[in-house]
Parts: sequence; C-alpha cells; structure tokens
Amino acid sequence: MNSQPDAYLTIAAPAQAAVRIRNSRFIAFACHVSSAEEAAEHIARIRREYHDARHVCYAYLIGGQNAASRCFDDGEPSGTAGKPILGQILGARLTNVLTAVVRYFGGTLLGTAGLAAAYRSAAKMALDNAPKAERFWTEPLCVIFEAAQTSRIMQLIKTEGAQITAQTFDPQYRLCVSVRQSRAQALREKLSALGAVQ
Repeated sequence: MNSQPDAYLTIAAPAQAAVRIRNSRFIAFACHVSSAEEAAEHIARIRREYHDARHVCYAYLIGGQNAASRCFDDGEPSGTAGKPILGQILGARLTNVLTAVVRYFGGTLLGTAGLAAAYRSAAKMALDNAPKAERFWTEPLCVIFEAAQTSRIMQLIKTEGAQITAQTFDPQYRLCVSVRQSRAQALREKLSALGAVQ
C-alpha cells in the first residue's frame, strides 16, 4: 500500500481493544477522522459514554506532508499517554486517524514508564484490530459549460474517477467534483480542451 504519491493508509472502520494492567483498565478506540472538529466530536462521545473514567487520553494525526497532530494526557503525567498513543499511529504509518484510550484507575500507581507502556499497548491493540484501507488525497475542481456539452463532460468525469460534489443548471451548467491529486491536472487540461471554463 501507499505505492502511489497521492495514496495514504488509514482505518476503514472503527475498532477497539481493552487491557487490564495491575487493576487499571485501559479501553482503546481507533477511528478514521478527516478534521480536528470530527476528532473532537468522537472524543466528546467517548467522554459521555465513559463519564466515570478517570482519564480519556488521545492522539490524532490528520493530513499528508503537512499533517496536523495533537496529543492529550488528560491529567496523566506529561508525555505518558498522548505521545505513546501518537507514536503507535506514526509507527503504523497511518493518517487521518484518532486513537483514544479510556483509563479506569485500579488503585495502583504504575509510574511514568508503566503508564507509557500501558497506553502504548492499548493503542497498538486497537490499531491492530482496525481494518486498513488505502485512500487518495483529492482536490476540488469546478467547471462551467454549455448544456450541449453535458454528456461529454459527464463521461470525462466518470473516466477520470472523479466524484461529483455539487451541480447546478440555472442559469449556467456548473459542476464541482473531487478528483485524485495525481489526476487533477490531466482532468483540468481535458476539460479546457472541451471548452469548459474553470
């Protein structure tokens, strides 16, 4: 996987795992996210569901070369939860992924090394359990064209594997698509050759 320049590896479906270490219970969740806002929604849902847990620690990585990441220890000693979780995401070479670990304190202190190992282990288990998928970075593209060109434009869009995201036909024919980055320039050139205005 990741054999093409606009390809990336992510999680295809949510997964979870649980581990008990010296009476503390760690429940880990891994899911696909496309934005920090989406990650925040998932975290809020987990907090509501596990409202009696002592800690909800997490990390996420979103984007390609200029990826945005965040780690959160949620009251655990600095660097013992969020960073080990993020390390597992990076180690698996995944992106657009959120991994959160809920901890129910069992009464026994684990120490900083023990905490880091526990969060690392729980996160790895959830990520290992998640099915993976190769997806592609895309670019938006909008064109305006005459009604007589509709059939040819639609056929071109289909051939290039672009996905229609919006279309209007009043007063002009306007079409917006999402196309793989590696095919975006070729599609622009072909649309221009048909006289479509971008």
